[in-house]
Amino acid sequence: MLEPDSHLSLSTPSSKLNIVILAAGKGTRMHSSKPKVLHALAGKPILQHVLDTARKLQPSKIIVIYGFGGEAVPQALPADDITWVKQTEQLGTGHAMQQALPYLESDARTLILLGDVPLLALESCERLLCEQAALALLTVNKPNPAGYGRIVRDQAAVKAIVEHKDATEAQRAIQEVNTGIMAAENAWLEKWLSRLDNRNAQQEYYLTDIVAMAVADGQPVAATQGDDEWQVAGVNSKQDLATLERVYQQRYAASLLEQGVTLADPARIDIRGSLVVGRDVEIDVGCVFEGEVTLADNVRIGPYCVIRNATIGAGTTLSAYTHIDDASLAEDCRIGPYARLRPGTTLADHAHVGNFVELKNAQVDSGSKINHLSYVGDATVGKQVNIGAGTITCNYDGVNKSRTIIEDRAFIGSDTQLIAPVTVKAGATIAAGSTITQDAPADTLTMSRVRQFTIENWKRPEKVKK
Repeated sequence: MLEPDSHLSLSTPSSKLNIVILAAGKGTRMHSSKPKVLHALAGKPILQHVLDTARKLQPSKIIVIYGFGGEAVPQALPADDITWVKQTEQLGTGHAMQQALPYLESDARTLILLGDVPLLALESCERLLCEQAALALLTVNKPNPAGYGRIVRDQAAVKAIVEHKDATEAQRAIQEVNTGIMAAENAWLEKWLSRLDNRNAQQEYYLTDIVAMAVADGQPVAATQGDDEWQVAGVNSKQDLATLERVYQQRYAASLLEQGVTLADPARIDIRGSLVVGRDVEIDVGCVFEGEVTLADNVRIGPYCVIRNATIGAGTTLSAYTHIDDASLAEDCRIGPYARLRPGTTLADHAHVGNFVELKNAQVDSGSKINHLSYVGDATVGKQVNIGAGTITCNYDGVNKSRTIIEDRAFIGSDTQLIAPVTVKAGATIAAGSTITQDAPADTLTMSRVRQFTIENWKRPEKVKK
């Protein structure tokens, strides 16, 4: 790297961006063997939230400093665009940044993010990077700043950051605090990091000490404030994690309301991925959306539904306690209550799937009905088919799975077992209680029953007395 001139006046920050994410902490208060940054918020690891924000800034390099948990962190989040650097000893944030130095580009600027601060907004990062200074800090005002490094100013200019344990009583009264997020020109950053020492109460190398170094080198230190303290709040305990989870969900709910979605209770919805909505969508209480979910116009979701990686067509209604996983529903379908649609299932328009019905890898064409207590797996169901209560497609022989085909307008009586591979031809009727092992001809009645008979003088077994 270049050695900066101590009298250099920086007028334009570097256009090339490196991002370093500090993610080596153990998180003792989490009381977990899992690295803190791998605990989930809104369905994905805390660190993944930070990486998602980092990638939106289109940096030339992303460097993640990891430590506690060994290789668990890079193994959990493999990616070609990340340089993983292990901090074998946790000796402070300054020491962590020293590990990143060999990987930084000399002609770049570095944005330093924290792996346990998941709600940081892209706009705050962009605002920080717009500061034209060798060193720029993201700060926030906290009414109760205990435990945070204080921003010490000389009038408007930042002069130092003093950690809470090292602060005087007067400094502890300061409410503007350091968030740990900063941006620095790499040429200056190398010089400042090489001068760090651990002469402090914690005997750690504080990254914040570079503020005083910048001032000593005649470099103005810029500071911009985050929009709110939740955006820069870190996760240090399960309580912190739970609190930020609700903040995230409340903000997502607010954005849905702004888009015109009707939420029965904005405090009782969980989005663990992305939810794309059309107009006049209604969502009842207790619903969970995971992965990528799309709800078209006039979709109604009943209470306590769980929907994962699904597309729901316009006008479709899901009744209470419906579970949908990796399935696609067309327009004006009626589903549930207590229905389960498993991966590979597709429904055409006006299909009905009722209570306690399970579908797996089933394609159901328009107007067909499976209304009660049935299992339809590995099946192709045509148009205007009616499948009676208790029907099962027996698709697994213990080794292989086979397919059932039910053609248009077929009527399947209640308590029927269809032993795959088998085809029920168009317009066929299967009598209730049948076990079908061969193809059923079109437009005919097929049944498989024993003739009813009665056994005279039969007695029900009685319990043997001991």
